[in-house]
Amino acid sequence: METVLSGIRSTGNLHLGNYYGALRNFIKMQEEYQCFFFIADYHSLTTHPNPHEMHGNVRNVLTEYLAAGIDPDKATIYVQSDVPEIPELYLLLNMHAYLGELSKTASFKEKARKQPENVNAGLLTYPTLMAADILIHNAHKVPVGKDQEQHLEMTRKFARRFNNFYQVEYFREPAAFNFGEDLLKIPGLDGSGKMGKSEGNCVFLADDAKTIEKKVKRALTDAGPTAPNSTKPDYIENLFTILKVVSTPEVVTHFEEKWNTCDIRYGDLKKQLAEDIIRATSPIRERIIDIQNNEAYLAKVTKEGAEKARISAAKTLREVREIMGFKKF
Repeated sequence: METVLSGIRSTGNLHLGNYYGALRNFIKMQEEYQCFFFIADYHSLTTHPNPHEMHGNVRNVLTEYLAAGIDPDKATIYVQSDVPEIPELYLLLNMHAYLGELSKTASFKEKARKQPENVNAGLLTYPTLMAADILIHNAHKVPVGKDQEQHLEMTRKFARRFNNFYQVEYFREPAAFNFGEDLLKIPGLDGSGKMGKSEGNCVFLADDAKTIEKKVKRALTDAGPTAPNSTKPDYIENLFTILKVVSTPEVVTHFEEKWNTCDIRYGDLKKQLAEDIIRATSPIRERIIDIQNNEAYLAKVTKEGAEKARISAAKTLREVREIMGFKKF
């Protein structure tokens, strides 16, 4: 059985981008593959989160993983920091990662521009830690969003480089996987690129109906098209992209026709979009409320998940150390 791995940073609540870009694939994959799904709390450290909020953020993501449909009886769910083999592999892989390639990644450039006062080494070596997350289980497939494609390519590069340098065929090169559809990138409501917690343009899975309505109502729009069949500006295209994900094809066709004939009313579009987002997220929100205060269940899931993850991780690290020449006296 092939191994699938992916994770989400523990920087607060999960949003539509997390669900449609990753979680929805996780739920399908757990039925057919050996799945490792983790909460990336080490990755969150690049933005220097408040220590008093760290555990709560991990708890939120864990709760929402489970509420979205990840089943701990079918998949291994664990917290990244509960598996000490990961940072050791990260250290070892960094010996074969180079400043030039790390500093050229699109994500590093973007984060360095957004937080110039905090361009730390963890931010620079983020792709190496992501590679360690994947290679620690020698995963075959990784369900990633479009924004992570470059990082996955770097993981493949690090795997090849390790194999070539030590003249072994040890690490496999993981492939992006999402059931034959295009890798989904859910845009934000503010007209910017992707939906993200740090951008403040999210609809969270835990948001109630009124909050969703307010957020969608505030989404950036304009006076409307002035010529039939005109190209949509990015911020309008973003709304249609979300509509295509949460609404029926008939609804999408209706508003496409309204746009093409210059008859579109953004109030109607936003009302429909909000209704369909609410319909899509309400079952998840109800399960979040059921799970979030069940301390015993959350502790059981993380403990058992870490134990299962460490069996696989310890084997990989032991073999990597042997390949690199580490021996015990």
